[in-house]
Formats: sequence, structure tokens, C-alpha cells
Amino acid sequence: MDNHINKKNILSNIKNPADVKKLSDGELELLCTEIRQTLIDTVASNGGHLASNLGTVELTVALHKSFNSPEDKIIWDVGHQAYTHKLLTGRYGAFSTLRRENGISGFTRPDESEHDSFYEGHAGVSISQAAGIAAANAIKGSKNYAVAVIGDGSFGNGMAYEALNHAGSTKSKLIVILNDNEMSISENVGAMARYLAKVRSKPEYYRFKAGTEKTLKKIPVVGESLAKHIFKLKATLKNIIYSSSFFEDLGFRYIGPIDGHDINGLCEAMNSAKMISVPVVIHINTLKGRGYDFAEISPERFHGISRFDVVTGEPASSSDSYSAHFGKTLCDFAAKDKRICAVTAAMALGTGLDEFSKTYPERFFDVGIAEEHAVTFASGLSAGGMLPVFAVYSTFLQRCADQLIHDCALQRKKTVIAVDRAGFVGEDGETHQGLFDVSLVRSLPNTTVYSPATYAEMSKAFYNAFYKDDNLIVIRYPRGCMPETTENVETFGDYSVIGSPDARIALVTYGRLYFNALEAKKLLSEKAIEIKIVKLNKIKPVPEESVEAVGGCDAVFFFEEGMRSGGVAEGFASMLCENGFSGKYSITAVDGEFVSHARVSRLMEKYSMSPEKMVLLIENEVALWAKN
Repeated sequence: MDNHINKKNILSNIKNPADVKKLSDGELELLCTEIRQTLIDTVASNGGHLASNLGTVELTVALHKSFNSPEDKIIWDVGHQAYTHKLLTGRYGAFSTLRRENGISGFTRPDESEHDSFYEGHAGVSISQAAGIAAANAIKGSKNYAVAVIGDGSFGNGMAYEALNHAGSTKSKLIVILNDNEMSISENVGAMARYLAKVRSKPEYYRFKAGTEKTLKKIPVVGESLAKHIFKLKATLKNIIYSSSFFEDLGFRYIGPIDGHDINGLCEAMNSAKMISVPVVIHINTLKGRGYDFAEISPERFHGISRFDVVTGEPASSSDSYSAHFGKTLCDFAAKDKRICAVTAAMALGTGLDEFSKTYPERFFDVGIAEEHAVTFASGLSAGGMLPVFAVYSTFLQRCADQLIHDCALQRKKTVIAVDRAGFVGEDGETHQGLFDVSLVRSLPNTTVYSPATYAEMSKAFYNAFYKDDNLIVIRYPRGCMPETTENVETFGDYSVIGSPDARIALVTYGRLYFNALEAKKLLSEKAIEIKIVKLNKIKPVPEESVEAVGGCDAVFFFEEGMRSGGVAEGFASMLCENGFSGKYSITAVDGEFVSHARVSRLMEKYSMSPEKMVLLIENEVALWAKN
């Protein structure tokens, strides 16, 4: 397949969705070709979500041909599949800035375009949002539509079922488009995946039904009534031949499955759905990664990818990472202890569990995009005598607050939570920054939290979790790989003091900021300012000895890659004050805001966590305090 097709400049002339409606069938096909090439080239340069967007090109074109955005609201479940939507809604000129600092986001954002209804970054929310908009439209008497575009993988999320259950009982102008590509991030699992596979294998009835209903309703006066009576009869016949449609049992009218890469077929289905007076599900089949050989062959690898070579498909960055080390560590422990199990919520590859899933399939559980269930399921494994580890991105752990509290901490079930992507994650932006997990888990009784900086410390933390600690244990680590250094940086106690114990200035931190602190210590030494670093490996409970280690200092500087409110620094400061600390104290953390997308190195600078900014802050504060 030739992945470098000459552009026809149709895309550059699309200024808004109205321009799409003016194109001929042939021009629409050329537009899709141009869009795919733009997606491939941009993601290769900037990183981002490729396979999912390549699979939704024709769908997005059909949506903007059939509906009138922004009056009709198109709501993208997990906005990572909305790149084509961005290109067709006035953002083609800025698309080269995708995921770059001050550029356009990799997800939908209302502050970026009137065509984006919500900030979207987590799965399973679109039907609830669209149902709410449809209900508001009904109250106002509006004739506009609310359209939720949701992938089949997101149907494993409980919130989608809650929304379907409620919305099916309404008469609102709600259309749910189920984008069925047999994938979420990893290959789909569970009963819903099997159900959709069954429906895909017997599409004839549903195709007939949709086409016939459209024709009948065109008959003047009696068309609507005739359609209703005929389809009552057809429903009886259908229930004999097929099992009843899950969606129709919930009160939705069902259209599909149809080819998600046939623009005309998609438009016909959408226009048919607009004629129906109850909520509708349009079930479409698409190919994830369509149009780029490497993404078609390995859609999981090209789901979310860093910069890569378009010709070879090879990533520009190293495969070494905290996630990879976690996966290896878990395999090593599991080889010696048959109680150790791994749980993931559709993120086997992203969390480093791919090898574990192949080596120990009987102890590996992918529950689909259902983080809440994953936590409670893990507590059940624990009650059954296993040692479960649930690997989850920090941003998705937010969804599990009640389960962590009620089903793990309260029950005192020994459950290990491996929190990946803790801290700044960079270009994925507000919806994915891992900045809230510390504030969440530090408030829980019966909970131990580790934040190792090195691979070796990570292994030690998991050893402690399995064989020393009880109840709920959280081990958090950042995205990417361990920074390179020539120093011996391993510290294996609950805390460590680096530098002279008699130093009058202390820098307290944890996690990967430790590496920045070491560099800052060097730079300060060159300026004749001597500090000691107090590094926390265990951040809950904070070791009392670590607080005592800085109690006699003139100044204590705490740097935390997380939220200030409810963070470790606030707890540490409280303990200092209770111990009668009389020196000066400074906290540097993210305070009262969501963090936008930019490279991690730039975020470190912006929030004064880079070595140079640490030095500048300490110098300025020490000088100011000296004056006072």
C-alpha cells in the first residue's frame, strides 16, 4: 500500500462542516484520502492516537454531512478519536500544532472550538452527556439532535449501561453511534464483545428493518402508523429467528450493523435515525488503523504512540520505561509465587503486562474498560487467597474512589495498586495528567503508599507490598524511562538523607523529582549553598524520622509533582509544625489548576520543578529570608 498519496487540496478548503455538505461523492472519497495522510504525517511528527482516528475518517465525514454542528451536538467518547472532527471544524491550519505546547489538544475541548461540547479523555461518558443534552433540548422544544459516538470497547464501562438504561425510557432525539472495531486499546474482552460478534454475524434482519422503515415512513399520512404496526409483527418474527436485540429491549431502535467506511451508507443510516421518534443505536463496523499498513496490522501498538518513522513504523523513543520494568518485576515475582495475579482495564500493553498475560494467562485478568470493577474484583481475588495487582494509569484511578475506600481499605483486603503515569504525562494534557492520585489515596485509612524513583526501588516496593505490608498498598511511578545518571542514586529505606546531616537547608521530595533535586544540589554547591536532600520512598505514612531529620533546619523546601491540596507536602508541614519547627518552609506543587498539554520537561520548568528552577527558587527565598 502506498502511504504517500498526492494531496488534492480539498481538505485545506474545508473551513467548517458546511463545506463538507457541498462535496460530491468523489470529492468526499478524495477528502478521506487527504485526511488519512494528514493524520499519519502529523502523528508521526507529534505523537498521539493514530489507529483509532484512521478508523473513524468516513464516520466523521458522514456525521458532518448529515448533522448540523454545532447546533446538533456530536459528542465523542474518549476524544482521542476526534482528530478528523478537528480537521473539519476549522482547525486544519493549526493541526500541525497537535499536542504541542500552546497548540491544539489531542482531545476535544470546548475552549478550543464551539464544535466540542465537552472535555473528553475518559471512556463511557458520552451517552450520559448526550442524553442530558437531548433532555434539555426536549424541555426547550428544540429540534436539534444529540449524537454520542462511542467505541465498542467503551461499552465495557458500567456508566455506558447506566446511561442506556435511563435513556431508553425517554422519547428524546438521541442517537448513539456504536463504532465497532472489535478493539478498545487492547482486544476487546467479555460478554458484550461476544454479543456484538454475534450481531455482526447476522446483520440481514437489521439491515432490512432499517431500509424498510425508511421507505414506509415516506408514505403520506399513514406511513408512520403503518411502519409501527408492521414492525410489531416483524419484532415477533425476529424474536423467533434471533435472540432479541439487547438495545431494543432497552427501548432503543436499532440500525445496523453497517459498513463504517461507506459514507453513503452511513449518511442513509443517520438520516433514517433522525426520522425515528425514540432513541436510536446505529451499529457500524470499522477497521482500526485503516489506510496505514503498520496500524492495520498492529492497532494496539498504534493506539497511542510517540513520534515514529512513517516509512518503517518504528518509534523514535526507547522501549525502556518504568512500565516495562514493572511488567518484568511482576513476572519475576509471579514465577516464584503462584498467588500473584495481574488485573488490567484494557491496558495490558500500556501498563507493561503484555508478557505477564502470555506467560501466566490463568493469572491474568483483562476486565475491559471497567476500572471500578477491576478494583473490587481484585479485592475479591484477595479474599480468595491471591495476591492481586491492579495496574492502572493515575488518571483512570480517579474513577475508583469509592471502590478503593469501601471495597479495599475498609475491608482490609490485601490489594496492590500499581499506579502508572503518576505525575506529569505531557502532551495528553488535562484529562490525563496523573496529579490527583496522591491526594486521593493519602486520605485513606489502612493504606500504604510508595513512590519509588528508580527501577530497583520499584522492585523493593513490590517486595514490601507482597511480603511485609498489609491491607491496601499503592505503588506509583511516572511515565517514560528512568533518567540517566552517573551517581549511585538507589535508596531502599522508607526515607533517605543525601548530603551532610548538618546542612541548614533541606530539600524534601519523592519520586522522579529526586533526580532533579540531585542536580539542583550540585548547582547550589557551586554557588556555595549547601543543602541536604530528604528523599521519601514511602509517602504514606510519612516516616516520622524524615520529619525529625529536617526539624533543626533554617529552611525546608518541598517539591511535589502533584496537587498541593491534600498532598504529601501539606502533611509533612503539619508534622513539622506539631514538632515545634521554627524555620521557614516552602511548598512547590500544582496549586488549584488543571495542567494543560506540553512536554514533561516544559511542565517541570513552568511549575518550578526543573533543577534550574529549584535552584532559582531556593536562592531567591534564602536571600529574601536573610533580609527579613
